[in-house]
Amino acid sequence: MENKNEKLEKVLDLLGEILGFLTVVLYAVLIINGTWQFIPQGTFYNILVVAKSYAALAVVAIVGLEAAVKRGFLFKLVFLILLAIIVIFQFFPGTWANVVSIF
Repeated sequence: MENKNEKLEKVLDLLGEILGFLTVVLYAVLIINGTWQFIPQGTFYNILVVAKSYAALAVVAIVGLEAAVKRGFLFKLVFLILLAIIVIFQFFPGTWANVVSIF
């Protein structure tokens, strides 16, 4: 019988594969659209551009979580802290200035 870590690893593997494929498709669509304008400028195009910004981070996070499941507690903790720092500073860019001003 599989333990929880092996099941979680399989789920993250599947998510990583799907998200990785969709990220490649998204990049390809936006690159092709740069040459042949088939997506009109507007809300849908803006959503695709924003999704492109975060898709790579999502793929890296999922694959990193998959790797962290196989490792010890310290590796998991370090990875999750670094991922949290990246997400916080990406979504709240003024946070770094606030942290620096404290010191």
